[in-house]
This record gives sequence, C-alpha cells and structure tokens, in this order.
Amino acid sequence: MPIRDLAIGFDADDTLWHNENIFEHVHVRYRTLLSRFHDADTVDRTLFATEMRNLERYGYGVKGFTLSAIETAIELSAGQISADEIRQILQLGQDMLAHPVELLDGVADVIGPLASAHRLLLITKGDLRDQERKLSKSGLSVHFSHIEIVSEKDPTTYERILRRHGVAPQRFLMVGNSLKSDILPVLALGGSAAYVPYAITWGAEKVDTLPKAEGRFFQLASVRDVPALAQILATS
Repeated sequence: MPIRDLAIGFDADDTLWHNENIFEHVHVRYRTLLSRFHDADTVDRTLFATEMRNLERYGYGVKGFTLSAIETAIELSAGQISADEIRQILQLGQDMLAHPVELLDGVADVIGPLASAHRLLLITKGDLRDQERKLSKSGLSVHFSHIEIVSEKDPTTYERILRRHGVAPQRFLMVGNSLKSDILPVLALGGSAAYVPYAITWGAEKVDTLPKAEGRFFQLASVRDVPALAQILATS
C-alpha cells in the first residue's frame, strides 16, 4: 500500500546529477586563461567576490557565472583582456550549458520506487532554461508530482511551496547536498532534512557546523539511503 502521507523534496544539482564538478573543471581552464595577469588564488578570490556582488542582479547558474567571469577578467587584466580571450570565456559558459546530464550513483535506482510510495517534489534554484534542460535530459521528470525552479531557497520560499501543495512541514522531508539551501531552511519550518554531501561545495553554500535537530536532521552517505529513512519517517 503506497505511503503518500510523507512528501519528499529533492534538490537537483549535486543531489540528483553532477554539477559542481563541471564548474570546477571550468575554473581550472579560467585560471590558466588569466595566469599571465594574476596567480590562481587571486583569480579565484576575485571571481568569487564578483559572483557574490552580482547574485542579486544575475541570480544563480551558468549565465550569471559567465558574466561574472568576464567582468573579473576585465578587472584583473586592467582592461587588457583580448576579444579572443573574452570569446574563450563565453565558450566555457556555452560548454557548460551543453554539458551532458550525469546522474549521481543510485539516483536512477531509488527515484522510481520512492515515487510509487510518496509524493515527490523537485525544488531547485538556478537559471530556468538550464534547469529545465537538465531535468528533461535526466529522464527523471516523470517521477515528480511538482517541479519548483526558484530564485532562492530560504524559509519563505519553502513555506510558500509547501502551502501551495498542501504539505505540512511536519510531513515533509527535504533531500539535498547544501546545508544552507536544502537543510537549514526546512528545519527552520519544522520539517525534516536529509543531508547527502557532495564531493565539492561551492563557497556560497558552505556552512561551518552541522545543525542540531534530533529526529529531524539526518546525514546520509548516499541517496540510496533515502528510501529507508523515508519509510521510518512515514510510519512515525
């Protein structure tokens, strides 16, 4: 008998499919491109500062990153960056937007069975068109009752989503790799959260300490552990 009383939300990037490793590979190429102007640490530090300054304007995702990368290159080169080098930065962004979608280990095995037992929601932030592309390419969209692509993931956003879909926070489990975006906001609402760390964490998503929410916060080794946790929560 399906247990649909528990709704489960999934983050997308670095929870269902690889994302940050793609950015990391681009960072390596970007540092090399600017190496004649500055050392790698300066490039990384300045680019990150530019991204943070531009978040309100551009939001999250590849397009905002690319614009910030161009701005940083102009700044660090004192305007000496060439048109061909700007073109190379644009190509890096275009390559990321065309990158194949690679599911994380276990995702293809667990999402289907979970969808047959629970209502699944995809809750992700980033560029609308790119997130829609990745979801389409992933082959996972059929398993989600609702798709939410948002500009920010904070308690207000989650509260609005849960209210719209008639889900009580106490009967909601969020699964994600970001403590800041996937875990802390849901815990603040009284929901449960499963933290599945990814190998690389973007600086803007880093949190120094794990939250304390006994019986509601769970750190899992893999997405493969989600069905067992969901079974426990659904029957509690």
